[in-house]
Amino acid sequence: MAYIQRFDVKDQGQQRPQAEAIHGDLIALDFNGSKFIQINTAGSMNRQETKKQSQNIRLDEAAFLQLVKLGRKHFGLDA
Repeated sequence: MAYIQRFDVKDQGQQRPQAEAIHGDLIALDFNGSKFIQINTAGSMNRQETKKQSQNIRLDEAAFLQLVKLGRKHFGLDA
């Protein structure tokens, strides 16, 4: 599995709202001092195998910090 080192910020474009919300799992990983944050999802309740892992995203420290900074700006949380 690959991990994200940095994000390229794009415009909203043709993205549409999602009709269904799901839960995700957040896992803090440490491989001999190399730390990552991983987010796993199991997909919607309408899937045949509802508990089967659907997607995962793994971020290194730089990508996580970039995501936090971008998220704070987007949601108006910067003080």
